[in-house]
Amino acid sequence: MKKSINNICIYGLGLLAMFSCEREKRDQENLHAQGYDRHVELHWENTSDDVYRILVGTNGKDYTLRATVEDTMYMDFVGDLGTDLELYYKVESVKGDDTEPVGETQVRTRVMNEEELLDMVQYYTFRYFWHGAEPVSGMAPERIHIDGEYPQDDADVVTTGGTGFGIYGILAGIERGWVTKDQGLARFEKITDFLAKADRFNGIWPHWIYGKTGRVKPFSKDDDGADLVESAFLMQGLLAVREYYKNGNEREQALADRIDRLWQEMEWDWHTREGRDVLYWHWSPNYEWQKDFAIRGYDECMITYILAASSPTHGVPADVFHKGWARDGDIRNDIEPYGYKLALKHNGSPEYGGPLFWAHYSYIGLDPRGLKDDYADYWEHNRNHTLINREWCVRNEGGFKGYGEDLWGLTASYSTVGYSAHKPGNDIGVISPTAALSSYPYTPKESMEVIKNLYYNYGEKVFGKYGFYDALSPEEDWYPQRYLAIDQGPIVAMIENHRTGLGWKLFMDAPEISEGLNKLGFTRSDK
Repeated sequence: MKKSINNICIYGLGLLAMFSCEREKRDQENLHAQGYDRHVELHWENTSDDVYRILVGTNGKDYTLRATVEDTMYMDFVGDLGTDLELYYKVESVKGDDTEPVGETQVRTRVMNEEELLDMVQYYTFRYFWHGAEPVSGMAPERIHIDGEYPQDDADVVTTGGTGFGIYGILAGIERGWVTKDQGLARFEKITDFLAKADRFNGIWPHWIYGKTGRVKPFSKDDDGADLVESAFLMQGLLAVREYYKNGNEREQALADRIDRLWQEMEWDWHTREGRDVLYWHWSPNYEWQKDFAIRGYDECMITYILAASSPTHGVPADVFHKGWARDGDIRNDIEPYGYKLALKHNGSPEYGGPLFWAHYSYIGLDPRGLKDDYADYWEHNRNHTLINREWCVRNEGGFKGYGEDLWGLTASYSTVGYSAHKPGNDIGVISPTAALSSYPYTPKESMEVIKNLYYNYGEKVFGKYGFYDALSPEEDWYPQRYLAIDQGPIVAMIENHRTGLGWKLFMDAPEISEGLNKLGFTRSDK
């Protein structure tokens, strides 16, 4: 607030000045602004009008129109005005040919260091799971489209796996003061209560659920029941919440106990189909095992086996991991693309490795630092997987516009041809920000180069109210304003793991996980 306003209010300059003071304070209370490096975020009270005009000035007098919007939030990218700015904003509501003031304020932009950039990226991405959550369930929506209609009428569809990733973002938000521990507790209570009543099949949730009703939304015709992998991603998050609150007050311990019941009710052994040496991904109440999808070999699913082995009530024997997942040892690889050893055969991608979400999803809670078994050093493997993916983009044999040391990362995301698992060998010129950003623990310097390039050079094309949009293609001049929970969640979670190790510590503190890892023959060296 301007010092002159405070001085007038404190000392008074007559009745007219006092009225002016109150009006200006009210205007500033109605309009809130936060300045970052290259943008300003504005919020104002809803006046039940459909259209608002945003005006900006650099001297408090001469204003120009920046935008006309229907929302009560606007992100103004101000690179055209300069840097380190003192800006004055007005917002007006439009009523036919007339306008009425909503509020005015002033704000500064500032040059931000790398830590502040990480704060900003994490905070914006966290908002997907906090402000963007489906209101009845508290769960993460499968997708949020800023630029158009939702496909398949799924605006209220929530995702089990995406919620599991987002839980780590909410925990980070509590620790960073974006919400209080009590607010976080209330949200986790809502999620847990919803999950206890939602459709489950032998204790396993489906991939998608209708947030308003808790009923399953089929992922495909014969995928209308239990999804073991997505449920593993969800429980990976819930166990971290259990550990976070289990030594707290009575209410917090009650939440931990409810999560523990959900965990104990998950029948992992059911998914071996009566003792086979492999886990099966799907079971349907209508089609039973028709999908017949055995989870073998290296991809995003390793956490499924870790949890299945760790279950205190429905655990599976170690042979299910070694004979099923590890293919009786055939999971081992012996190649070095671009000079980086890739110790494990990646399903369908043996030469350069699969999409980068394979280095993220199982490691949101499972700490790969110093984690080894008979098949791989998982920190080395994930880092090399990331560097191979990056090198593919840097070499850019496809000649795609924009690719380079500051724009790399192929993984599953939206694309110019629909949802696609981008990877070396399946590269159509689409970069997914989550690929490099969620790899931050493995490649902090290289990932920061991507953050800076996206924010400073692409700006509003790629950065919105919930962080970086899901995908972009400079080659096609394609910048959709869309988000997917499964891509946003790993960003905030993995950046926090790099900064504080929060998610890794919570999950690895669960005693069952240590027992399960020992059972499977994993060792952990000093980090």
